Amino acid sequence: MTTLPPPGPVKLGLVIDLDTCVGCHACVVACKGWNDQAYGAPLSDQDPYGADPSGTFLNRVHSYEVTPPDAPPQLVHFPKSCLHCEDAPCVTVCPTGASYKRAEDGIVLVNESACIGCGLCAWACPYGTREMDGAEQVMKKCTLCVDRIYNETLPEEDRQPACVRTCPAKARHFGDLNDPDSAVSQLVAERGGISLMPEMGTKPVNQYLPPRPRDTWEGEVDVLAPWLEPVAEEPKGFLAWLDKTLERL
Repeated sequence: MTTLPPPGPVKLGLVIDLDTCVGCHACVVACKGWNDQAYGAPLSDQDPYGADPSGTFLNRVHSYEVTPPDAPPQLVHFPKSCLHCEDAPCVTVCPTGASYKRAEDGIVLVNESACIGCGLCAWACPYGTREMDGAEQVMKKCTLCVDRIYNETLPEEDRQPACVRTCPAKARHFGDLNDPDSAVSQLVAERGGISLMPEMGTKPVNQYLPPRPRDTWEGEVDVLAPWLEPVAEEPKGFLAWLDKTLERL
């Protein structure tokens, strides 16, 4: 079994703005495209044009139709990928040490040459972000584009994850969440960043920004007021609201 390294000075991760994400899936396409030619085995597809297509994706966007009280249905777009948890259960459960967490930046990776495809890491991950590649039979996951962010041959503006670089709505942000002066840390502080399912004790690095209180909007429709009331009172109220809403779907 693999042990986790002590926390390092740098903690790289994503901050995703649920107020801004429009569910366009550009991040999904960019992730798939980059990882078809970069880190590890390419992400395969099975019967892509057939009756029952499937494939391996490191980033997915889940869209839910929810109905706020006394208001028309609304769409919530919820991007999800590996959260690079500080206490990553996928790492400690791996029998070969293929899954590991880097001490220098906190990124969780898979050594695919050591992966035996047992699936224990997928079983241990409470977020469902691990995927078995159907062609290579190795476990795949978000790498935060580790092969991009440190690549000095790329222009500086391209040294960020493909999903962040391509997002047309600027809903995805990347940086060091251990640095209180970084742009991502400031966003989390200003908007009340949310950890996904904190009760699991995994300490996910990636953070979600809830919709902004209605009084900060300009020209938005009044029907959203009941939806955002819990957010205006307490940012983390949004996650509780989302959990309760999705239980009814």
